[in-house]
Amino acid sequence: MRIRVAVHNVRGFRDDRSALEELHRSIDADVLLLNETGPRSKLRRFARTLDYRVAHDARSFPRRRAKDAVLARAPWRIAEHRQQRFSGSAPLYPRAALFARLELEGGGSTWWAVSMHLGLRPTERIAHAEQVLGSIRGLRSPVVLGGDLNELPDGAAVARLTRWLHDAWAVAGEGPAETFPARDPSARIDYVLVSQGFSVEGASVPRDPMVARSSDHRPVVVDLELRDA
Repeated sequence: MRIRVAVHNVRGFRDDRSALEELHRSIDADVLLLNETGPRSKLRRFARTLDYRVAHDARSFPRRRAKDAVLARAPWRIAEHRQQRFSGSAPLYPRAALFARLELEGGGSTWWAVSMHLGLRPTERIAHAEQVLGSIRGLRSPVVLGGDLNELPDGAAVARLTRWLHDAWAVAGEGPAETFPARDPSARIDYVLVSQGFSVEGASVPRDPMVARSSDHRPVVVDLELRDA
C-alpha cells in the first residue's frame, strides 16, 4: 500500500500560515511528522484546516513541553500515541519523540509513525538517538521515524539511527537534499528513516518559492510502500 509521509519543522506556526497550509495541500501527504509545533491551539487549527487527525504531547506542567506531533488522515487513523521524553535534555529545551500507532480504517495494516527533534549538542543527540532506538526495537510493526535531527548525514547520531533504519533520501532521493535554512538551503538536517516492512519509492525536498515563507526549514516528502505483513 502506498503511503506519502512528510516531515517538517514548522517553527511554532510563526511564519506565513497561509503559505504553510497551501504548501501542505500541494504535498498531499497521508501522514505529517511535525517539529516545533508551538501552541496546541495553532496545531489543532492547522490539522482541522487540512482535515488531519492529530497526536501531540500530553500536558507536562511544570516541565516545559517538547513540541512534536504526528498528523494522519483517512484512510489512516491514530489508534494510540505516547511521548517518550529523553533523559539528559537541557531543562529549558527538553527533547522527546512522539510515537503514534496508525491503523488502516476497517482493520488490517498497522505501523508506527515517530516524530523526533534532536538537540544542538552532539553528545545529547547521540544519547537520545540510542534512547529512541531502544523503544523502536520493542515495536512489532514497521516504523517510520522523521524529524529535525540538527545533524548532517555524516554525524554520529545519524550514524547510530541508520544502523537500524534506512535513510529514505539515501535510497531514493531526487534533486537537492538540503533543508535548512529554507530561503537558501545549505544543510541536510531533516530526515525520514524507515524500518524493514517499507520500501522507499521516492524522496524529495519541495523547491517552490512559498516553501521559504512557511518556515525556516523545508519539508522532506517521501513515498513509501507498506509491504504485506
